[in-house]
Amino acid sequence: MIIVQEADFDGAALLAQLREQVGAEAGAIVTFTGYVRDFAPGQATETLFLEHYPGMCERELQGIADTAQQRWKLAGTVIAHRVGALPRSAQIVFVAAASAHRGDAFRGCEYMIDALKTRAPFWKRETLSGGRSFWVEQRDADHDRTRAWETGGTPPDSP
Repeated sequence: MIIVQEADFDGAALLAQLREQVGAEAGAIVTFTGYVRDFAPGQATETLFLEHYPGMCERELQGIADTAQQRWKLAGTVIAHRVGALPRSAQIVFVAAASAHRGDAFRGCEYMIDALKTRAPFWKRETLSGGRSFWVEQRDADHDRTRAWETGGTPPDSP
């Protein structure tokens, strides 16, 4: 299930949908929810504005989910991502992976969030409480993690 929308999402409802979809095939479901956070200590974020390339974005997210399902024994996946203006502490992304065993579910979920951070066509503009606004650049650490997954290695710890 791939969802890209401005409206907030209900993580519990998405989890329930996935649970119903996979039934008894899944002994584990791992979820990740990302939130708008402050840019840096002492620099409060007012809003994070996310733009996307409609159609292309959903196809890339589906490709990421398909890769996870091919690489690990996943019974089902969910990726929900918001776009538009989001205030500090708002939900941005929900990722879930269901599997018979927890190891595949953990790895599948972690891979999907890492891959979407570097491969999905989203652009983020952050506005701080002082009025400063800037486009958020992808971090080298995120690229390193995605590259490690793609080469079959183990990604370094998250920064």
